[in-house]
Order: sequence, then C-alpha cells, then structure tokens
Amino acid sequence: MTAVLRRGKQALRDTFGFLRLMETRNKAVLGWTAVGLRRREDAEVRRLAAALGPRPTALVATVIPTFRRPEGLRRAVAAALAQTVTDQVVIVVDDGAGLPELPDDPRLFAVSLERNTAVAGVVRNVGIRLTSSTFVAFLDDDNEWEPDHLAVALAALRAPGGPDAVYTALRRIRPDGSELDVLSVPFDRRHAAEEGFLDTNAVVARRTRSLRFSRLRRPPQVVPREDWELVFRYSRSRTVAHLPVPTVRYLVNPESYWSTWAD
Repeated sequence: MTAVLRRGKQALRDTFGFLRLMETRNKAVLGWTAVGLRRREDAEVRRLAAALGPRPTALVATVIPTFRRPEGLRRAVAAALAQTVTDQVVIVVDDGAGLPELPDDPRLFAVSLERNTAVAGVVRNVGIRLTSSTFVAFLDDDNEWEPDHLAVALAALRAPGGPDAVYTALRRIRPDGSELDVLSVPFDRRHAAEEGFLDTNAVVARRTRSLRFSRLRRPPQVVPREDWELVFRYSRSRTVAHLPVPTVRYLVNPESYWSTWAD
C-alpha cells in the first residue's frame, strides 16, 4: 500500500509539479491567514495614501520593502536611484521598524507600516498600491541592481510584441563580496512548477490587477515563497520572458533553507 501511495504522489508531482502542489496545500492550510492581512493591508493603504497626497507616478515604480537593514536599504535605494532610466518613482515600505535617514531625491518616497506584519507580500503590495505606473520593479533591501537593470528590462517590455514581464539573470554574491555564480534560467512554466528559480529582485512587470503578492503568512519552512507564487500566477494569463543579462547583485544567505548554494 505504501508503495502504491508513493507512486501516486510521484505521478501527481510529475503531472502538476512539486511547487504547484505545495502551493495548493499552502492555500488550503494557510488561506485563513490572508483574511486579516488583507484588511490590514487595505487599512495601511488608506492611511498612507492620505498622508502621501498625490499618488507618486512614473513610467516605472520600484518597490523596496525593508525591515531593520539600514545599511542594506541605503545601498538598495542608491542602486535604484542610479538607474539610467530616470522616469521612475522609488517607494520604500518599512515593515514597522522605523526608517533610517535616506537621500533627498524627489523620486524617492518612504513610508512605515504602523506595526510589523512579517509578511513580505503585504509589504510589497502596499508599495504597489500607493504608486501609479505602467511597469513595476522590485528590489529587496539586501540586494542591488546594475545601473542598466531597468533599461534592459524596458527595452524588451516596450518592444513590439514584447512580453508582459521579464526577469534578468542574478549574479549571486557571497557575504564576503566574492561571486558565487550567475543564475540564468529561461522561462518555462512547466519547469517553474517544479523548481524555484524565480526571484522578484530580477522582475519588471506590466502593472495589472494580477500583479499582487500572496498575503498568506508563510513561516520560514513554507515553500514556495511569495516570489515564485507571484510570477507563476502572473504567467497564467500573461507572457513572461527571461533576459540572460546579469543585472542583479543578489546576496546569498549561506544558511538558506530554500536553496542549496553550490559552486
């Protein structure tokens, strides 16, 4: 009987993909957590929108979530503001810890949630909803972009017949600053259902109603993460393409529970 169950599980995995099956389980087990978090997200958007006044608007809105990483945040903000594409707004959303001093730039907006949510999807969603733009990009407070990141992405997105979203290659960096490797995986939805190679730091996407992160509360042991869920769901009805150009400097966490980092 055990062997039959194992074969059945493997057949499901082969048909639907391991990560897709895990996400179905997540929604069944953790779906209830999203109800209250959606209410909190809505309340924060109303409060912060009233404080911001006119909605920050540009061709691209870059969303940077942050929590207790002041130095990393400053580097991420500097990388976003240094882009060769200047028609952008950068919105920093602090998850309730307080903001450090940031550059004085008319393109930069920074807000703080009233209290910590510990849900990356909610923090990023607030940034998306507080801005107005044709495209949205994402950068975490421990990573950086090359100056041409947005230019490379927009060249593909704005080309005739171009995709709705792109993700570039990741240059993965160890904590000592040395390069681990370059992660560059062409997009294939069936492959993505099985392996987690999608990361939002490399994503620039056309703003649509479906460009919202999962609000499930995902403890560290829960896979897949919000990054994967967003791109996989977005690709259900929108075209996604990979650009094999390393434009993201991605800090590797050697203790990562999610990825096995190897030379």
